[in-house]
Amino acid sequence: MMIVQITDMHIRPKGRIAYGRVDTNGMLRAAVATLEGLPRKPDLVIATGDLTDCGLPEEYEELRDILEPLSMPVYLVPGNHDRRGELLEEFGSDGYFKGGDGFLHYVVAGHDVRLIGLDTVVPGQGHGEMCAERLAWLSDRLEQDRKSPTLVFMHHPPFSTGLSEMDRINCRNGPAMAELLRRFDNVERVVCGHHHRPITVRWGGTIGSVAPSTAHQVTLDLLPDDSPTTFIMEPPGFHLHLWTPEAGIVTHAVSVGQFEGPFPVVLDSDYPGAKAKAA
Repeated sequence: MMIVQITDMHIRPKGRIAYGRVDTNGMLRAAVATLEGLPRKPDLVIATGDLTDCGLPEEYEELRDILEPLSMPVYLVPGNHDRRGELLEEFGSDGYFKGGDGFLHYVVAGHDVRLIGLDTVVPGQGHGEMCAERLAWLSDRLEQDRKSPTLVFMHHPPFSTGLSEMDRINCRNGPAMAELLRRFDNVERVVCGHHHRPITVRWGGTIGSVAPSTAHQVTLDLLPDDSPTTFIMEPPGFHLHLWTPEAGIVTHAVSVGQFEGPFPVVLDSDYPGAKAKAA
């Protein structure tokens, strides 16, 4: 099974750009083209929050239009830049948002990997939270199936990354979530967005990861100080999570764009293994 994770698209109303310099809409269109051009089509796409920049109805309409060319199902969870009501107004008819508790949690079953989407949003705040109510919901869903390989996806990372200013607006109550996950050995990954960088960590008895943004990236600043968060126009990208029975989930980082190649690998005659190969 192949799952693509896109994140932090920060879509703006048609014709507008983000932060005075980032064409987030055009960059997501390029990501969609790269995704559709993969040699093997993914089974589905998950989008881990900050789908839009301001949560405006016209931004969700634009997001719908940009994602339209995708030939596989797309599953969204909100981030701190999103608004639940406006997101539901545009995408609620897709049918997977089942929660009646005010949170946009859901389970995607019927595949080789079960997916659990979490809503970590605290309205009006940059940080997220897995409160007692949300943890109870997650615990119930994990208890329902202790065997199927499971991928949890959410916006705010519940683990520390070393990006001090971004970590200040992480998902709160992460230690309680980690304690919960340690009870279940079928959780293959907890995948997140928010930090606009590719990050991997051992956490909660499983692997936590953050995918790069399809647009701008957060500057890699690991200094232990209070320097403000800035962004940098490093190459956009997304994560591709490949599941096989033999290896479980293996994650590949994919850069967005068109690049020269592929080229055959022709070994130089001075290569140390050349004589052995000839023999």
